Amino acid sequence: MPVYAVTYTYTDDSAARAAVHHAHREFLGMLVEQGINLVSGPFAEAEAPGALLLFRAADKESALAATQKDPFRLNGLVSDVTVREWIPVLGPLADQLS
Repeated sequence: MPVYAVTYTYTDDSAARAAVHHAHREFLGMLVEQGINLVSGPFAEAEAPGALLLFRAADKESALAATQKDPFRLNGLVSDVTVREWIPVLGPLADQLS
């Protein structure tokens, strides 16, 4: 099954993100248990607010749909979501992700 790079661009409301952070992490943990979320995390503080999530999904639409119930999205804390199919080729994780 393909791997998709999902990127979130966060709004500037860091206080609201902090308030739902635990629920957001629980949601992403549930996607890990389902085999959808391979790895995810926020960009460093020096970067624009956002996150990168690598999902395994049947297609681009399914990867996007997996984010619909994320508490960050439900609370309007994600201003943009992009989904791109990603093909791991080289590196220590490439064989595990292919």
